[in-house]
Amino acid sequence: MIEPPRNFLDVTSSVTGRAWVDRLDAAGTRTATAISQRADLPEILARILAGRGVGVDEAKSYLEPTIRELMPNPSTMTDMDATAERLARAITDHEQVALFGDYDVDGACSCALMARFFDHFGIEATVHIPDRIFEGYGPNVAAMDKLIDGGATLIVTLDCGTTSDGPISHARSRGIDVLVVDHHLSDHDLPPATALVNPNRPDDISGLGYLCAAGVTFMVLVAANRVLRNQQVTGLPDLLAMLDLVALATVCDVVPLKGLNRAFVIRGLEVARRGTNQGIAALALAARVNGPLNPYHLGFLIGPRINAGGRIGDAALGTRLLTLSDEHQALVIAAQLDELNSERQRIEIDAVEEAARVAEAEIGGGEGPPVLVLASANWHAGVVGLIAARLRERFERPTFAIALHPDGSGTGSGRSMPGVDLGSAVIEAVELGLIAKGGGHAMAAGVTIKPGQMGPFRAHLTERLSATVALARAATALPIDAAMTARGATPDFVHQVERAGPFGSANPTPVFVFPAHRVKFPQIVGKGGHVSFTLTSDDGAKLKAIAFRAAGQPIGDALLSTIGDGVLHFAGTLGIDHYQGREQVQLRVTDLARPKAF
Repeated sequence: MIEPPRNFLDVTSSVTGRAWVDRLDAAGTRTATAISQRADLPEILARILAGRGVGVDEAKSYLEPTIRELMPNPSTMTDMDATAERLARAITDHEQVALFGDYDVDGACSCALMARFFDHFGIEATVHIPDRIFEGYGPNVAAMDKLIDGGATLIVTLDCGTTSDGPISHARSRGIDVLVVDHHLSDHDLPPATALVNPNRPDDISGLGYLCAAGVTFMVLVAANRVLRNQQVTGLPDLLAMLDLVALATVCDVVPLKGLNRAFVIRGLEVARRGTNQGIAALALAARVNGPLNPYHLGFLIGPRINAGGRIGDAALGTRLLTLSDEHQALVIAAQLDELNSERQRIEIDAVEEAARVAEAEIGGGEGPPVLVLASANWHAGVVGLIAARLRERFERPTFAIALHPDGSGTGSGRSMPGVDLGSAVIEAVELGLIAKGGGHAMAAGVTIKPGQMGPFRAHLTERLSATVALARAATALPIDAAMTARGATPDFVHQVERAGPFGSANPTPVFVFPAHRVKFPQIVGKGGHVSFTLTSDDGAKLKAIAFRAAGQPIGDALLSTIGDGVLHFAGTLGIDHYQGREQVQLRVTDLARPKAF
């Protein structure tokens, strides 16, 4: 018999309408106790581990993951050996190589990894990153011709290519070898590439489908290094020194932070903190990062600046920056990307406001459609993914935002929620001829539509995803890891919790509740309508706090109207701000509840 979740602090409906539940059931609590006792770990850390499915015998290795223990033989991936052999031949024959990447962080990092690998052997690979608006996602015939006419004898597609039958067939017809290194979902008809490494291809049984493209690229380079070593090639590159790029892509592509991915991020952050990659170091400076780099910095400060080039500027800027060894050049490009990111933020704010009004009208006073499909000629194609992400968060359902062109066609992006596989639904729509082009993975997808296809696409998503969206939306209870007070939220406590990280997809950031605390000095800050305030407890302890994008929303309204004597239960995550060399804990509020009694 399945035990029903236990309400935390008896909260059945918070300010946002959610129940708060204990992340651990009775069995989980027993596991946490056993972990604490056997591994000699603090109780709260043991609770966090148990709440993420870590067993008693796994606890110590989970806290200290290593690449060596977690990375399988690369050859377990289909076509890996053929890919590695072809890359090694390109190096020993000193061929002219071209790289074709995606315009997001994962694509930029994948291209930078491959470009740095070839550069180590004195080969300067040509890199082509398509223009998001004029070329769209993935290889195209014109770009392939340009690379071939430029002398390339080998083309490697990175973070794309799995569904690019036409362009790859065209390149092969011209006698050029094409290697595909990707992670996106595929249909059963793969393109005629020389070799295609993708853990999500139908005939791959490696179990590595959770890797981002940069993670797959890293494994390809490990395999290529092995081939070269067997051929007695000396002076091979230190691949572990490039793990900062893998960590950046893994965090920004929001792939599950489990298994090998956790090791990639933990070890990659160690590399990044040494500042050896001039591009990452310059972006950290431009983003005014304080303190050692952490996953938050990668995902919310550095990643968006790389993406800004692909969204509204030069799509190749990010890749170029990540391959530079000259500090001055890196600072110049980082400054360009920082300026583009500020412009992107301004464009995004206006577009999200318009999209929210359309969504509210479509939902009305009822339940509304299970998937929002919104379109506008006013939206920049470079920010549709951000619009979709904001509305998915606000309206708690998968969302597509589509930028319409003058001829009625459109390009768009979708963002999903846990338990709803958006990528598969999009690929089905392509196979059924409902949309012109599309692909992606479970949590994100991209589409190209022709005039007249919007209605059939909406109908397909409604039919295909209604049931799973309903289940996902029903599971909106907020899991709580533990209760604590403002006085207990110290830097040492946060560092202790971080041992169970890095946190993100499939390894959720621990949520702590601060029962019966008070709000002091609430105010709206920043362009995004954030609400900052001070949290105080009865014993006089204070904790800096912020609720992102809360102004005008239930959380923001409650904070701004509850000052001084008003008491609330606060739920949120803890992080550390570094200011003038001093560590200060900050609570990032995700929900509030009004106590029923004292």
